[in-house]
Amino acid sequence: MRAATEGLETPYAVVDAAALRLNAEDLLRRSGGTPIRLASKSIRCREVLRTALDLPGVHGVLAYTLPEALWLAEEVEDVLLGYPTVDRSALRRLAADERLASRVTLMVDSVEHLEFTAAAVGPDGPPLRVCLELDASLRLAGGRIHFGARRSPVHTPKAAARLARAVVARPRFTLAGVMAYEGQIAGVGDNRPGVARYAVRAAQHASARELAVRRAAAVAAVRAVAPLEFVNGGGTGSLELTAAEPAVTELAAGSGLFAPALFDHYTRFTPRPAAYFALSVVRRPSPRHVTVLGGGWTASGPPGADRLPVPVWPRGLSLLPTEGAGEVQTPLTGAAAAGMSIGDRVWFRHPKAGELCEHVDALHLVEEDGTVRAVPTYRGEGHAFL
Repeated sequence: MRAATEGLETPYAVVDAAALRLNAEDLLRRSGGTPIRLASKSIRCREVLRTALDLPGVHGVLAYTLPEALWLAEEVEDVLLGYPTVDRSALRRLAADERLASRVTLMVDSVEHLEFTAAAVGPDGPPLRVCLELDASLRLAGGRIHFGARRSPVHTPKAAARLARAVVARPRFTLAGVMAYEGQIAGVGDNRPGVARYAVRAAQHASARELAVRRAAAVAAVRAVAPLEFVNGGGTGSLELTAAEPAVTELAAGSGLFAPALFDHYTRFTPRPAAYFALSVVRRPSPRHVTVLGGGWTASGPPGADRLPVPVWPRGLSLLPTEGAGEVQTPLTGAAAAGMSIGDRVWFRHPKAGELCEHVDALHLVEEDGTVRAVPTYRGEGHAFL
């Protein structure tokens, strides 16, 4: 990959095409035959989405904003919006286009969402498809202990059925599905160094057991109100666990294709790193240090060292704890620094998957024979959806 891209000017992003294919095959193996819906926020490149959608066992996209969903729905027949929207203009566009309305499913978790949407689109037009989001977090001690993301207020089967009844009572909406994302299992590595991993494993085990029972009960309660086309669950880190639940009809995954650094610490699977970015050395402050231009591509989530990009080549380089990754320059230290020169390149892995694409216009896909194909990211196609 280094030889194939040496003529490019930094910064640039590279995807190992062979690793991408292997990771896709592993996701499908782990899903055990349950269809996978691609999480677009973890990919953010239409060409990669198209390639993955051509694989047997992959169908549909889980989008992250409604403008993005409408854009993707021009060519993808099944787009589920993974988060509620308050974008009035996008809602009006959806409601005015029968074709888009048949392809895009909105996410709601309250009557307030229904009322907001109805007010935005008015009474006329095709029915709008909606999906109910069930909160997947583990709550103990009357809610004083909370393990998982704070997403939907719909936590119980009773609450899910109540919201389902509110949907079917409104002729402007059609109930299509239920989604529950167990980020505390799918998105948290259970094999990080240190003793804390044992607490994570125990909490994840308890959460998986509780959620399997509650999700099945919630789906049954909603099906008693109206039929469902799909029940979406899981994520890259929990595919095999969620696929084992009879109530779940499809899985969500996306990060596993690129295998970013945050996915290095799982006991259930070992993906092959596929996505990298390269920066150039512009300073040599001392024989033990080099400085690259750029690098402050930190990941979202709780602040910490695990949200910083990871230098992976030359081996042995690391960030300085006093400076971290800088917007314009990033100093690095390590034994390899002594042998580096101005203009040499350092390769990094991003902590998260799709966020890399917000910093570059193209992904350079490198095949095993060294051929390179540049494909545009969302940014490269002129889109910044969030």
